[in-house]
Amino acid sequence: MSTRISRRGLLKGAGGLALAAATGPLLAACSNDEEQSKASQAASSGAAGSPAVLRGTELKILQWSHFVPKHDQWFDPFAKKWGEDNGVSVSVDHIDLAQLRTRAAAEFSAGQGHDLIELLDPPSDFEPSVFDLRDLNEQAQKDFGKQLDVARNSSFNPTTGVWYGFCHGWVPDPGDYRKSLWEKVGFPNGPATWDDLLNGGKRIKNEQEVQMGIGMSNEIDSNMAGRALLWSFGASIQDKDENVVINSDMTVSAVQYMKQLYNDAMTDEIFSWNAASNNQALIAGRASYILNSISAYRTAQGAQPDVADDVFFTPALKGPDGTAFASEHVIPIYIIPKFAKNAAAAKEFILNLLRNYKDATGNSELYTFPSFADTVPDLNSSLDSDPYGSNPPDKLKVLKTATDWTTNVGHPGPANAAIGEVFATFVIPNMFAKAARGDMSPQAAVADAEAKIKEIFQKWRGQGLVGGSA
Repeated sequence: MSTRISRRGLLKGAGGLALAAATGPLLAACSNDEEQSKASQAASSGAAGSPAVLRGTELKILQWSHFVPKHDQWFDPFAKKWGEDNGVSVSVDHIDLAQLRTRAAAEFSAGQGHDLIELLDPPSDFEPSVFDLRDLNEQAQKDFGKQLDVARNSSFNPTTGVWYGFCHGWVPDPGDYRKSLWEKVGFPNGPATWDDLLNGGKRIKNEQEVQMGIGMSNEIDSNMAGRALLWSFGASIQDKDENVVINSDMTVSAVQYMKQLYNDAMTDEIFSWNAASNNQALIAGRASYILNSISAYRTAQGAQPDVADDVFFTPALKGPDGTAFASEHVIPIYIIPKFAKNAAAAKEFILNLLRNYKDATGNSELYTFPSFADTVPDLNSSLDSDPYGSNPPDKLKVLKTATDWTTNVGHPGPANAAIGEVFATFVIPNMFAKAARGDMSPQAAVADAEAKIKEIFQKWRGQGLVGGSA
């Protein structure tokens, strides 16, 4: 992810490559009305609703190795079967989520690679070098209903009007807590506020010698946790008009809070965590509370059922004035690079994925939620009675309200390119860490973060990709 900034010039150079190769049969990849008419006719004769013109082509897909292995065991045969039905040779490559951006950067640098790339945070900074997927997004909304706001705000740039990605799903980011530990300190349903988290977590560490695990490291979970804390304290990186507002009394209060939480309820390990560390700590009994998805819980169900039975979930914690927000845990978004040789097949494949999203969500064991709610109409009933063995069966019902307290990483504005770079360079977790370790005062840590963020915003405004003026 650290290569994101240095590749900027490379992205511009790659932006014009293979544009002509992206002509598409169904959507706006066609270059003129005559071609679109021909493509429409071809579509009627293709298998499984896909255009016959796709036959004999190849589609190369790059995406993450899903946290729930069952998903990939379903996805790869699903993708190849679609290819067989439509005369497209489909290959799927999976890599660890921490390597996705590095690999994508290398492909943009080379001007060649996969036709379809899935990233797990908003790829807004890739906008200059990917196709505008307005046609695909509009078709999907026509076919499958309204897309969730968190998905739209993570794949659409309101300043340029460009759909730089297609968000097909999202993952809630609840609190995961060990019920037996919290019951002993008077919180049988876990913490409901950040104040509860501090008070209960301190007692658990002192009385039961179990710390909590909220990272302040250069990894994705720390990025998400830091933003949840900011928003719940009434702070944010930008306002709704994309002006930088990070340096506020609310931000300083949030940083002061995190410093106290670290001193009272955590250990030094959180400064060097990777994306799997908090999962591992929870399962191993070394964490009373983490901010994460249900992936650690699903792992524990198979490996340590007694631990799984003790893991429960909370919605976003409330701040001093009752505000409660969390970011999506991850948000899978497809991009189609301008060097892609088969953008047409990539779009058709995505539409077919949406037609089968009930299977996608089911094979993720309810980890991945749909961005188009109508594609999985029985999701809430599954959360009421988990078909994958929760004890009690309604343990996941808290996630039924997740759309109410989940927002995008640019809240209250969009996940623009500047927000993307702030995310990729870990400005927010580093701000918290500098204060928590005592390297800077909370006020100085916030001012330091503001300077970095303003420089990033100014750069992207200069390219016309970010709104606002401050």
